[in-house]
Amino acid sequence: MTNKTKYWFKNRVCILATMHKKEEVMASLLEEKIQMKIVVPDDFNTDQFGTFTREIKRLGNQTEAARFKAKKALEITGETLAITSEGSFFPHPSIPYISCNRELVLLLDTVNEFEIIATELSFETNHSHTSIQTVEEGLLFAEKVGFPEHGLVVMSTANPEKSEKIFKGITNQQELIDAVKITIESSPENKAHIETDMRAMYNPTRMKVIAKTTETLINKILNTCPNCNVPGFDIIDTKPGLLCEMCHFPTNLIKSEIYQCQKCHYQETKDFPNNTKYADPMYCNYCNP
Repeated sequence: MTNKTKYWFKNRVCILATMHKKEEVMASLLEEKIQMKIVVPDDFNTDQFGTFTREIKRLGNQTEAARFKAKKALEITGETLAITSEGSFFPHPSIPYISCNRELVLLLDTVNEFEIIATELSFETNHSHTSIQTVEEGLLFAEKVGFPEHGLVVMSTANPEKSEKIFKGITNQQELIDAVKITIESSPENKAHIETDMRAMYNPTRMKVIAKTTETLINKILNTCPNCNVPGFDIIDTKPGLLCEMCHFPTNLIKSEIYQCQKCHYQETKDFPNNTKYADPMYCNYCNP
């Protein structure tokens, strides 16, 4: 860690606003690389900001929900530095039947009045759901999604009411059988809705993406502004125009990234991300129309 970032975070208490054991993959990274002191608050109910099972709708979009959690955690604890994580799952942009996992990790510093946000999009997720009418169908679904290492949820419909009985965190076969039987028997249509439990402590695949996103956040924190040394000197825009390696005609691939400080607004343009100075001709509209 550089002397610049030590000034901002070393030995400061940082509230990790979670109730789903995300500290297991986040805390050691942050403490080692940034030297902040991670504290998980007792009895901090993050479900108030929304649940994956949809009986409580998320407050705002993904970024807003993470920010709400961070502010609430600081309000409760009286501290000035917080980190929160928020996950989202949605269909693949080009293959609708495959799910994606977008993770967001947000750092909020109320003393220095800035926030830093990191995101990761991963296609490695077991996120899935289906409607079943028998225990055998439930067991077949479980086998496909990595049960029992990955937890499951059983409920009567895909859009439950707050008062409805939802079986969450199912991690053994007998629990699953009992939950499916009870739900089907109490359903007017003799059906149950089964889905993967996407809460971090019940989903090791998601935990890996959260860890990767935390590493991305750390890299952003360590990237300080050349003008005022504030952490989080980050990309705000990109410019296309990377030249074709064969004909030197501009392509649509990124040639430059524009960085800006959120405090002093100093900007820098950095050419050739990833040290790539030319585009493969396959991406050229002239060589490969």
